[in-house]
Amino acid sequence: MIDVQNQRDYRHQEIHKVGVKDIRYPIVVLDKANGFQPTVASINMYVDLPHRFRGTHMSRFVEILNKYRGQIALETFSKILAEMKQRLNAKTAHLEVEFSYFIEKKAPVSGAKGLMEYICRFCGSSNEKEDFYMGVKVPITTVCPCSREISDFGAHNQRGMVTVHVRFRKFIWIEDIIQTIEESASCEVYSILKRPDEKVVTERAYNNPRFVEDVVREVASKLTLDPNITWFTVESENFESIHNHNAYAYVEKENP
Repeated sequence: MIDVQNQRDYRHQEIHKVGVKDIRYPIVVLDKANGFQPTVASINMYVDLPHRFRGTHMSRFVEILNKYRGQIALETFSKILAEMKQRLNAKTAHLEVEFSYFIEKKAPVSGAKGLMEYICRFCGSSNEKEDFYMGVKVPITTVCPCSREISDFGAHNQRGMVTVHVRFRKFIWIEDIIQTIEESASCEVYSILKRPDEKVVTERAYNNPRFVEDVVREVASKLTLDPNITWFTVESENFESIHNHNAYAYVEKENP
């Protein structure tokens, strides 16, 4: 049969990333409390394509994924990236794995248990050298310091989303990044709250007002103190409750 992908292309245009996107696939992630946690990931896999080839071999990406079934984790990224380059005759390879991660949290007073969902990402690339980073999205609550200061009573509050990406020297727990973010907000978010819990949560948030600027600075200050973390980005977005816009802030620590 004719191998159309390997036919010559005469447009002399390199392609930097080509591959498969949004493959839904079961994976197992390390869980600090329970050892392991099964989840379902959305996976993107790309390589470069020299100008002389018309196309890449899409099926080989899925074959590599199937080979590492049950072993898709940060520890195996190097092997997967190396095999992508070898099997697809590529100079560069990229692997992105995004998944839901669940942590059981207790309400602060009643102790009611519920599962909180966090969106996490493992990303790796291989060129002359390899690069890996991890990302976590964490929902938070914020109370506006300005609103609390100028109002005779009450203050507007809203949910927000903090997204952190980190590069690191040695293994780092997802839970530790989540804790760092939640401790930097006006208050953390829970899946189950009884009335005594709501009282504590709202009062805690009111006594701890935060702008988005405060949130990113708090998180960045904590991450800077961790010698294991070599680079990070922190972004915070408030889904404003009284404005027709969202509030946003971003900070980045440059690579050393």
